[in-house]
Amino acid sequence: MIIPSPHLNRFFCVLIFFFASNVGFAAESSGITQSEIGKIEALLTTLSTQTNLKFIRNGSEYDSSTAVKFLRGKWDHQRASVGNVREFIDKIARQSSTTGQPYRIRLPDGHEIDCAVFLTNRLAELESK
Repeated sequence: MIIPSPHLNRFFCVLIFFFASNVGFAAESSGITQSEIGKIEALLTTLSTQTNLKFIRNGSEYDSSTAVKFLRGKWDHQRASVGNVREFIDKIARQSSTTGQPYRIRLPDGHEIDCAVFLTNRLAELESK
């Protein structure tokens, strides 16, 4: 039977600590910050409260609460690819993954703008406060 020395046990403890610390650092550095998540949530909240808007996806109209559910679901599936609020707008809220058609927002006066433009404008308003 081999009896490990106390020095060997200490070496393995240090080695395990080193790898565990670096794994945590790598995961943290590649993830999205709480501040950016807060901005995304603020944009989604802003969109959900705009009951006089229509969200247009692949030619079909949806109300704002349905739009938020859709965008949140898409974000849930692609969360690893989103590192900040601008990537959220570009990768999640810009266009259909299926058809490549841009998502649009119909304003109360009937004019339409790209969803990415709408959200970028709202982000500028949020960041200026």
